[in-house]
Amino acid sequence: MAKVTFDELLDAGVHFGHLSRKWNPNMAPYIFGEKKGIHIIDLNKTVVKLDEASAALKQIAKSGKKILFVATKKQAKDIVSEKVSAIGMPFVTERWPGGMLTNFVTIRKAVRKMSSIEKMEQDGTAATLSKRERLQLDRTLQKMMKTLGSIADMNRVPAAVFVVDIMKEHIAVAEAKRLGIPVFAMVDTNSDPRKVDFAIPSNDDATKSIAKVLDVVIEGIAEGLAERKTDKDKEGNEEAKGKKSKAEA
Repeated sequence: MAKVTFDELLDAGVHFGHLSRKWNPNMAPYIFGEKKGIHIIDLNKTVVKLDEASAALKQIAKSGKKILFVATKKQAKDIVSEKVSAIGMPFVTERWPGGMLTNFVTIRKAVRKMSSIEKMEQDGTAATLSKRERLQLDRTLQKMMKTLGSIADMNRVPAAVFVVDIMKEHIAVAEAKRLGIPVFAMVDTNSDPRKVDFAIPSNDDATKSIAKVLDVVIEGIAEGLAERKTDKDKEGNEEAKGKKSKAEA
C-alpha cells in the first residue's frame, strides 16, 4: 500500500489548524507549535495516523463490508461524492438524517419507497396519474434522491464510518459510537480526538487538505477491494479445477 509523505501533506496544507484560542487541549499531542495565532499540526503524527487508518479501512473493504463517508460541510461535499462514488461506497453529503444508523430499519423503508417511485417512473405507471399527482411524485423522488440516493445500496448498517469534521457531524459520530461502529475521522485542533477510534490530525476546512487525506484512505480501500476480487477469482478458478478433475475421474 502506498504511503503518504510529509511533503505531500505539507503541500496540501494539512498542517494548518484552527486559531490557538479555539483549541481543544486533548489535541495537544498532535500540535507541533503555534504561528501567528494558529496552531500547526505535527505532520509526522499525521503520517502515522493516516497510514494506520488506511490500513484498517483496507482490511474492512477486503472483508466485503461497507464504509459510510459523512461530509456535509460545503468544502467537503463535492470532493467526497466524487471520490467515494468511484469506489462504490455509500456517503452522506447532504443533511444527516437523524437515526440513519440507530433507526436503520426506517431508513431502509424510505429507500424502498424511493425505489418503488423510480420503478413507477420507469414502467409507465406514473404516466397514468394526474398532472398534479405526477408533479408531487417527482418532487418526492427528487427530495429522496438528494438525501438517500447515495446510500441506496447500503442494505445493512456499515462496518465503519469515515467523517470529515467531527464537530459538524457530531450526530453521526454519536450514533456510530452508540452502535459500536468504529469511526475514522479527520480531526482538527478544535476537536476532541477521544471521540473517535481512528483520529487523523488534519486541517478539516481546506479543500486541498480534505482531498489529500481522502486520496490516501480511498487508495487503501480500493486496494482492499481489488485484493478481495483477486481472492474470489482465485477461489472460483480452484473450484472449477476441482469440478473438472472429479468429472475426468
